[in-house]
Amino acid sequence: MGVITVIALTGLGLYLGLMLLLYGMQSRLIHLPGVPGRELMATPADIGLQWEDVQLRTADDVSLHGWYLPAPEDGAGYTVVFFHGNAGNISHRLDSLEIFHDLGLATLIIDYRGYGRSEGSPSEDGLYRDGDAAWRYLVDERGVSPGEIIAFGRSLGAAVAARVASERDVGGVILESAFTSAPDRGAELYPIFPVRLLARIHYPTRDYIRDVEVPVLVVHSPEDEIIPIHHGRAVYDAAPEPRQFLEISGDHNTGFLQSREEYTRGIAEWLRTLER
Repeated sequence: MGVITVIALTGLGLYLGLMLLLYGMQSRLIHLPGVPGRELMATPADIGLQWEDVQLRTADDVSLHGWYLPAPEDGAGYTVVFFHGNAGNISHRLDSLEIFHDLGLATLIIDYRGYGRSEGSPSEDGLYRDGDAAWRYLVDERGVSPGEIIAFGRSLGAAVAARVASERDVGGVILESAFTSAPDRGAELYPIFPVRLLARIHYPTRDYIRDVEVPVLVVHSPEDEIIPIHHGRAVYDAAPEPRQFLEISGDHNTGFLQSREEYTRGIAEWLRTLER
């Protein structure tokens, strides 16, 4: 066997091995509950906000942990159900909770299964069940009218929010730093592999948002280094009217803070367009 043949077969073996790794490790590549960790580092009390610990039970009997933060007395009359990104836990989202409180909103934020203090292990279908459990908690336990619920999702959470809004009644949807789908982004990150053929996890945000029948706000930054803005534009293009696009500045994880004044004003203006 010639040297070139040996090199070619070795390269082929490595390529196929990496393909198998990508196929088998998808959930661990996408769901990162241990980054930076599952321990809760703070609570809303640390930023002066009232809050309650909540426990939710999903349709497949998984216990989820979350926080409920009431609106201020002169609140806007809406409740945000907050679906965070693929890493960390609810304690890493205090800045967003403060912004929503300043906007006059009540907020329910949950940790997905396998994140923070929630039971179980993350999966795509599991996260959709978690999203539905959060909606049901607001409606059944808190007595919130569906039309007063704003489904908010950031990054991976945008897919969960869009899925909830496509299947349940809500008053509006905010998708921040959203990707069109996990395979679409994976194909950009790993162009030498047939990612779409290998994909077992999809999170098709763009497909879900097509089925939404309420106002949609898409938020994205052209400086987002993790999810390029063309994903946000494509999600916006897929959303039915009425829809709005809010362009902010800054990176993927802190753009909403770097653009806090513009970001807060844009959401406030969008909220004023909603009809209850």
